[in-house]
Amino acid sequence: MESTLQNPAFVAAKITPRFTAIAYWIVTVLFCLQMGFTAYAQLRLPQVAQSFIHLGFPAYFRVELSWAKLIGIALILAPVPARFKEWAYAGFAINLASALIAHLSVGDGPEAWGWAAGTSVLWGLSYLSWRRLQVTHENWRPPEREGELDYIARR
Repeated sequence: MESTLQNPAFVAAKITPRFTAIAYWIVTVLFCLQMGFTAYAQLRLPQVAQSFIHLGFPAYFRVELSWAKLIGIALILAPVPARFKEWAYAGFAINLASALIAHLSVGDGPEAWGWAAGTSVLWGLSYLSWRRLQVTHENWRPPEREGELDYIARR
């Protein structure tokens, strides 16, 4: 038996490019705020410096890591070529995976590695929405208007 409804309730709503862009910016700003907070904490808070010693890292590594995070945040938020954003996302993925591995290898509990796990979820949502936005942008064409040439023909 066929449905007589025009739009059955179980049919998924179409995700618009505008929704994708809004979702990208919300998740990305949250991710960058989280990474910015960790960079600040690594540079300024003595208890975070102690946690680096607890994990077995040298003192200079936390400073280097903090500056790398700040550069990565700038690359993700700035209008730079996609290749730079890819490298920034790759660097953050390595950073977050390494944080999880380091905390788990010394036997830390969820209170220590939970932040890295939560930030990894934000990273994944930000990266996937950015990739979706790239595909949407590449396939987008402005609507044709009556009496005008096609957008492609004007190139």
